[in-house]
Amino acid sequence: MTTLNPLYQLAAEQKSAEVTDWSARISWVVGLLVLVAFVYWLMRQGWKWRGRLQSGLPELATTPDGFADGEKLLTLEGRYHASTTAGQWLDRIVAHGLGTRSRVELTLTEQGLDVVRPGAADFFVPAAALREARLDKALAGKVLPEGGLLVITWAHGDQLIDSGFRSDHAAEHQAWVDAVGHLTGSAGKNLTSTTEGTAR
Repeated sequence: MTTLNPLYQLAAEQKSAEVTDWSARISWVVGLLVLVAFVYWLMRQGWKWRGRLQSGLPELATTPDGFADGEKLLTLEGRYHASTTAGQWLDRIVAHGLGTRSRVELTLTEQGLDVVRPGAADFFVPAAALREARLDKALAGKVLPEGGLLVITWAHGDQLIDSGFRSDHAAEHQAWVDAVGHLTGSAGKNLTSTTEGTAR
C-alpha cells in the first residue's frame, strides 16, 4: 500500500496542475486583439497616406459610347490583382480604386481595353494609351507561379502604370500578350518576366 502513495500523490499533483489561470489567458487574448486592431489601423492609415500622395493622378476614363458595337479582339474573365507604377512591382497605386482587388471582365477592341470590375470601379484604357503586355509572376506583393499574371502597361496622364490580371484560364494569357503587342506595335520585343520591371 505504501508503494501506491507516491503514485497517488503524483496523480493528484498532475490533476491540480491542470487548473487554468483564466485571468492571465483573458489578458493575453485582449492584448492580442488590441495588437491586431492596431496593425489594421496602421495599414488603413498607410493606405490613406498613399492615396493622398497619388491624388494628382487624373480620373480614369470611362467606356466610350459605341464601344460595345466594335469588333471584340479578345475577352477574358478572371481577377484583377493590382496596379503599380510601371517597372516598380511593389509601388502599389490605390487612387481611384486601382488598389482594390476584384473579379474582372476584360474586353479588347481596336478602340482600347475595357475593364469591368464587379464591386469596384470600372475603367477604360484607350488604344493610344496601351504600351505593351507581358507575362509575369509578381505584382504589388502578390507572387504567383511563373507566367501566372498578365501585366498590361498603359499610360495615364504622365504616368506609366502596370496592371495585373489573372485569367480563370491561364492559357489565355499569351494570346493577350500577342494581341496587345500587335495593337501597340510592341509585338516581337524581348519582354521577360521580372519583379524589377520589364526587361528588353
